[in-house]
Amino acid sequence: MGPKDSAGRPSATPAEKQGTERSSVHQLRRRPHAKVLVVGGGINGVGTFRDLALQGVDVALVERGDYCQGASGASSHMIHGGIRYLENGEFRLVQESVVERNRLLRIAPHYVKPLQTTIPIFSTFSGVLSAPLRFLTHKQQGKPKERGAFLIKLGLSLYDSFSRDGGTVPRHQFRSGRRARAELPALRPDVKYTATYFDASVHNPERLTLDVLQDGEKAGRAAVGEGNAQGYTARASNYVSLQSMTGKPNPGTGRGSTVRLRDELTGEEFDFTADVIVNTTGAWVDLTNEAMGTASTFMGGTKGSHIVLDNPALLEACRGREIFFEHTDGRIVLIYPMGDRVLVGTTDVDADMAEDAVCTDEEIEYFFELIGHVFPDLPVTREQIVYTFSGVRPLPRHDATQPGFVSRDYRIERREPVQDGNGKGAVVLSLVGGKWTTFRALAEHMTNDVLAEIGMGRQVSTAQLPIGGGAGFPADEPGVQKWIKAHMASGRDADRTAVLLTRYGTRAQDVMEYLDAGPDRLLHSTRELSVRELEFMAAHEQVGHLVDVLIRRTSLAFRGLVTGELLNEVADVLAVPLGWNAAVRAAEIKHAQDVLQRFHRVETHSLVA
Repeated sequence: MGPKDSAGRPSATPAEKQGTERSSVHQLRRRPHAKVLVVGGGINGVGTFRDLALQGVDVALVERGDYCQGASGASSHMIHGGIRYLENGEFRLVQESVVERNRLLRIAPHYVKPLQTTIPIFSTFSGVLSAPLRFLTHKQQGKPKERGAFLIKLGLSLYDSFSRDGGTVPRHQFRSGRRARAELPALRPDVKYTATYFDASVHNPERLTLDVLQDGEKAGRAAVGEGNAQGYTARASNYVSLQSMTGKPNPGTGRGSTVRLRDELTGEEFDFTADVIVNTTGAWVDLTNEAMGTASTFMGGTKGSHIVLDNPALLEACRGREIFFEHTDGRIVLIYPMGDRVLVGTTDVDADMAEDAVCTDEEIEYFFELIGHVFPDLPVTREQIVYTFSGVRPLPRHDATQPGFVSRDYRIERREPVQDGNGKGAVVLSLVGGKWTTFRALAEHMTNDVLAEIGMGRQVSTAQLPIGGGAGFPADEPGVQKWIKAHMASGRDADRTAVLLTRYGTRAQDVMEYLDAGPDRLLHSTRELSVRELEFMAAHEQVGHLVDVLIRRTSLAFRGLVTGELLNEVADVLAVPLGWNAAVRAAEIKHAQDVLQRFHRVETHSLVA
């Protein structure tokens, strides 16, 4: 299994890399055994890593690309209960999702925010007769029948019921067509009603994943103490792939299995042993199991694409809320503002794992059609697209079931350890399914299964534990402004302080201490990054490629703010701490340009200096 970058293509040629061994890889090679090895650094793998570390388990995690680069980074940026899953009869999942949504609003308030959501409705009783058949068969029979006000009211009432305990968002409201158009004047004139309710959004899923990861690493350090000669009990590295597995056990214990790991930035390989292996590689679960010598057919992922628009008229038309509705083909789609941009999604088509997941011309036309379905008088052009992204949902194999009806729930598949003359091999637990909203609960479930395998009990609950920079985050806008004012410094104004608070949550205080410890300056190409902040990312956030900073350590690419000047300037700064010579620096710029153009439709013309 070769490495893939932010969107699924092979990483830069390892031979081009140079410099000293990365500290994250050094920790793995220094002590090449863990009780548990997690393979896959999306949100579910990272969540499991954190939970295990908090229980005092000796755990390691490897990710073949960058953290949150696959489906976790290609989501609709929603933390939601999944109202449409009610139609599939997935009541357990909806209840868990609503509970977890409310919980994340409390424990990760720096990234997870309430999202007002409005459904435009064009009929009263449409779909009443077809809905039971759709519920029973999980198939669309004939031409889709749009869901009318009666069905939507029924669904939202049930949805609200799941929030009755510990709910943190208001209950839904219905509006007449006249009142709806007063609130949203750009809506189609034949709107009969609107239904408005609250879910939540995550504007920085990549950074939330890093926070979860760093919480796990911190727990590992605390478990052994900084001076422990054996190293940390929780170690993680990106750009490390699993190549194969043998029945060879750990020589010291006679248990577990040996896997062959590969550092994708240097090409070097090394052995690592573990008693339990947790496969959280998403849509690649079957391929990972194949690499470990046991083929499986658990997965049947579907591709979902999105576009990001710089369209002030559409931004204004949304009035700060998500527009969530059923398109003419029966697909549930969304339009919603993220800062000064508008996110539009999503598609749901069977994925070919042999092909790159990219947003196609046909999908872009589909997005323009769905915008016109609710905002017919707003022009949208391709020139307004600043970013596109696609990912493969880690759904279970679904055979004849239509993609939209495939379960979004998850399950854990256990492979018995291999018994041979060498001893007892590793247990392999494979995650099938999983979604952003339920990652904490899923990680708790997976961790409990692992603890049962290794004979340990749970020591800490993550249910009320703040995540990273969510600890002590201001509860309201006056509190945010007070925090910003208290943390301004010479050379750092309110705008710069606000950027840091948005990017790191209250962990921004640690970043600021680093920035203030030496001379610093903002980049010439953007006011959202400084030289020392890039050095901080290189030292503390496992930056492997230039493109990691643009897509996953910041939102610059997502918002269409990457320029040739920015590429050159960021590469210049990173070259020093990451040990890039002139040839590697040039290769990193070219690599970033290729990824941005091929997978995100972002053109950056840059003369490499």
